[in-house]
Amino acid sequence: MDTISAKIDTRLYRTEITSASENVLISDEPQELGGKNLGLNPTELLAASLASCTVITLRMYINRKQWDVSEINVKIDFERDSERSVSVFTRKIEVIGEVDETQRQRLETIANSCPIHKTLTHSIEIKTTLI
Repeated sequence: MDTISAKIDTRLYRTEITSASENVLISDEPQELGGKNLGLNPTELLAASLASCTVITLRMYINRKQWDVSEINVKIDFERDSERSVSVFTRKIEVIGEVDETQRQRLETIANSCPIHKTLTHSIEIKTTLI
């Protein structure tokens, strides 16, 4: 189980996020929403999870196959379509290196297999307890 903790004090809306391994990052809201823009906002963090999981998964696969790829770039656009009641992630992947069309198709399949992609495309249950 991955455990993440978040805490906020009176500084609007600076949030300190800590992992079980004690890594820390700051989330915030932009100034126009009352924050100080000290870190990614929650929506950006969600898109960042998909982006980072995608590049890590691709790098692991590419390294295992020993393909000549020097860099992988992912851009995620995230929007909510309230009319259709759906959230849409648009993911664009750039692979810099020597890959043919068959390899590119395989990389797309691998990208769709990253754990965060699987989480976001399957049913999600959130259990909340106020303590």
